[in-house]
Amino acid sequence: MGFFNQFRIWVLTICLVFQSGYGFYLPGSYPHKYVVGDLLSVKVNSLTSIDTEMPFSYYSLPFCKPDEGVKDSAENLGELLMGDRIENSPYQFKMYTNESDIFLCKSDPLSADSFKILTKRIDEMYQVNLILDNLPAIRYTKKEGYVLRWTGYPVGVKLQDVYYIFNHLKFNVLIHKYEDANVARVMGTGDAAEVIPSVGKGDSDEPGYMVVGFEVVPCSVVHTVDSVKNVKKYGKYPNPLKCDPNTVSMPIKQGQPIVFTYEVTFEVSDIKWPSRWDAYLKMEGSKVHWFSILNSLMVITFLAGIVLVIFLRTVRRDLTRYEELDKEAQAQMNEELSGWKLVVGDVFRAPNNPALLCIMVGDGVQILGMAVVTILFAALGFMSPASRGTLITGMLFFYMILGIAAGYVAVRLWRTIGCGDPKGWVSVSWKAACFFPGIAFLILTTLNFLLWGSHSTGAIPFSLFVILLLLWFCISVPLTLVGGYLGAKAPHIEYPVRTNQIPREIPAQKYPSWLLVLGAGTLPFGTLFIELFFIMSSIWMGRVYYVFGFLFIVLILLVVVCAEVSLVLTYMHLCVEDWKWWWKSFFASGSVAIYIFLYSVNYLVFDLKSLSGPVSATLYLGYSLFMVVAIMLATGTVGFLSSFWFVHYLFSSVKLD
Repeated sequence: MGFFNQFRIWVLTICLVFQSGYGFYLPGSYPHKYVVGDLLSVKVNSLTSIDTEMPFSYYSLPFCKPDEGVKDSAENLGELLMGDRIENSPYQFKMYTNESDIFLCKSDPLSADSFKILTKRIDEMYQVNLILDNLPAIRYTKKEGYVLRWTGYPVGVKLQDVYYIFNHLKFNVLIHKYEDANVARVMGTGDAAEVIPSVGKGDSDEPGYMVVGFEVVPCSVVHTVDSVKNVKKYGKYPNPLKCDPNTVSMPIKQGQPIVFTYEVTFEVSDIKWPSRWDAYLKMEGSKVHWFSILNSLMVITFLAGIVLVIFLRTVRRDLTRYEELDKEAQAQMNEELSGWKLVVGDVFRAPNNPALLCIMVGDGVQILGMAVVTILFAALGFMSPASRGTLITGMLFFYMILGIAAGYVAVRLWRTIGCGDPKGWVSVSWKAACFFPGIAFLILTTLNFLLWGSHSTGAIPFSLFVILLLLWFCISVPLTLVGGYLGAKAPHIEYPVRTNQIPREIPAQKYPSWLLVLGAGTLPFGTLFIELFFIMSSIWMGRVYYVFGFLFIVLILLVVVCAEVSLVLTYMHLCVEDWKWWWKSFFASGSVAIYIFLYSVNYLVFDLKSLSGPVSATLYLGYSLFMVVAIMLATGTVGFLSSFWFVHYLFSSVKLD
């Protein structure tokens, strides 16, 4: 009866956890109440392009600037690392007040350099990204009967060797009547509170509205420069403007200025505040997305189950048959039978480069722990796409905190290999703290020089570099050393059998062992390659990735399959009297990184065909290499630790002299 009650509590807890993702909404900002006539200010983000993958500042092009000057909005560490540069803009609206034919500004005559940069950005298909009340501007287009959604709008277009710019914007702001007048007083928005004054403290009875949608239609309209000589900013354009998105008529020419105008309409919508991000999270082909993931999960779970059942039955039958024999028969069996029992005196012999193995396993535990905790928080809604940069910031935070786990695992494994000798634990801890961050620093610094040379906002500023180094040396390294100290004080894992002084000769193998190790990575790759496509599309194609619940399931399944694959391979090596299993168990599951890198190259060739220039390709391959190293350490650690547990369990279960 007690077991039934415990089971019922666990089921209820799991249901509550999964339902909690639907029960609350944590988008990074709370509902803002705007009274009719309140000022709404539009912000601008970096110009982006899937052709180059290099973001540039909005004001690197000859766009209108605000009267008060360009000011950076509050940004977190993750936004800066992602290349986001959110700044104020001259576009301003009044809540629930439709306006048309608004003159914004007239640019200076285009110099040769400005004309060259503008035409280059149009050729590279750069998009302008606007933000209102934390919502990116969305654009709808029709193609072959389908409605396509885009975030942002193109800078311009090239037709018959003539460049046209979209100099007139038609905004449509979707609003919903404010429902709870007490929320805005208690909870403020960190992003918009700086620009938009808080309203409604003394007049809560006055009707207010929330912004639930932000749509933009870019148009290219011919303006006569002479007609706006006497028009002030935000004044009425002399002639009525017609915005037709299907035609372009404003060519850009060197030595001539560009006139910018806009119009805005407000539309009351049935969309409620928690649902306002739904338009951004609707992926085309979503049914295929879900079906593919479910199909992959079912196939891999079935395959992993077969491997596990066969494996357990084989080992258990072997152990049972051995245990049933008497001592004389066991001694005779030890002499006659070949297989894993013959390597009992060598199976725990220290591997080559034991310190490096301990360091890589420690770093793998740190990376895997960071991935599990981050994806779990994202699946529960704490890292919504609306909270820009929180995913990267959360990953950095959890990685630094989990330095204590890296130091502990690395040093305790080091002491286990050294049979309890704690000598050198400080060196192992220090190297564990610097190994993966050092590789990351080397790759990112190299890529950063390329971005600096291109004047991209994707380049990490020098001040941020200093902050990252301080976080590394002041938080991550000390925590890793603390973990190492705890690992040095913890009892080491004792081997169940003694190791012979003279190593046993490994018989000649029919096939090279590295071939099995490389082939073992195909099964873990099968668990994630479909999800990998959507992740790659999110990173490189500008799509929003939000199915973290499925990603968490795929991650758990990947861990299980990596453990099973490594166990099977270790058992196969021991059966052919190959006792050098340490590194092979690590790379058996870690070899999935090779297939992921090959898939990344395939994605570059076939899906990112438009990626232009060697700099963009180098950036893509550099970031892919960084990702692959992290995956190799995490998956390799899972394989090694599961194999270590299996070997320890196997030889402690058999009575061998």
